[in-house]
Amino acid sequence: MRVSTLFLSALAAAGLSACDAAKQVTEATSTTNTLPSAGTVAAVEKNGLRLTPFFDSPKYPTAQLRLNTPAAGSTVPSGAVPFKYELTNFLLTKMTGGMHSEEMANSMKGQHIHNIVDNEPYSAHYETAFTKNIVDGQHVVLSFLSRSYHESLKHRGAYDLRLVTVGKVASNAPAPTFDLKAPHLFYSRPKDVYTGKDTQKVMLDFYLVNTTIEPGGTQVRATINGNEFMLDQWAPYMMEGLPMGENTVKLELVDSSGKLIPGPFNSVTRTFSLQP
Repeated sequence: MRVSTLFLSALAAAGLSACDAAKQVTEATSTTNTLPSAGTVAAVEKNGLRLTPFFDSPKYPTAQLRLNTPAAGSTVPSGAVPFKYELTNFLLTKMTGGMHSEEMANSMKGQHIHNIVDNEPYSAHYETAFTKNIVDGQHVVLSFLSRSYHESLKHRGAYDLRLVTVGKVASNAPAPTFDLKAPHLFYSRPKDVYTGKDTQKVMLDFYLVNTTIEPGGTQVRATINGNEFMLDQWAPYMMEGLPMGENTVKLELVDSSGKLIPGPFNSVTRTFSLQP
C-alpha cells in the first residue's frame, strides 16, 4: 500500500490526475497475472504419443446458454423430445477463427451445441430448437456450447445439466441416484472417424461439472492406447502420433491418491478410428 501511495504521489507531482495515476498502477500490475500461452505449456510424450494442452482458442467469456425446454426435473411424453435453447453472445453456424480451425477436424456447419444424454456420444445441433429421440426412463442431459472444431466452452454460463424423465416410469422402478451437485466427468471428443490431415492432430476434450483439476489434487487419468497420462488442467489436449486404425481412450476422474471418484460417468471408454 505504501509503495502504491508513493507512486501515485510521484505521478500527481508530474501533473497526472489521481484517476490517470490509478489507471497506470492497474496497467502496470495487471500484466504480471496473464495465463500461460500454448507455446509455454510443455507437451507430454509416451511411446510416440504426444499430448499438448492448448489455451489460445478464441474466447467467448460472455456467451450464455439456457435450456428452456424440457424443464429441469420434468416428465415429457415418450418419443421425440423437444429441446429449445436461448443463447446470448454466441452465434451458431459461425466458423470459429484461429489457427486450430485449420489444423484439426472442423465442422463446416460452424459453431453448435453439444447435447449429451447419459454420457453417450453427443449429438451436434446448429439451431436452438430440435427434437431428439430418447428412450423411456430418467436421463441425465448435459448441454454446452462448442466452437466449430468441437472444443467446448468451459465457463459456468456455457453449459446446462439437468434430469429429465421421458415417458412413464414404473411405480416399482428404483429411485433416482444421480446427484446433480456431485463431481462429474463427461466425455466429448474424439469421436467417430478421422481421415486425411485430420488424423495428424486429434483433439481430446472432456467436460467437468462441480469439480476442478489441479496438480496434486483431483485429476483426469487418460489412458490412450494403453499409455497413461495424468491431466491436471481442464483444457483441450492435442494428440499427435496416433496410429491408423482403431484407437481407444479411457477417461477417469480420480482423487489426489489416484482413486476413482464415485459417479456414474466418471470412468468412460471410447473408441475412434483414423483412416488415410
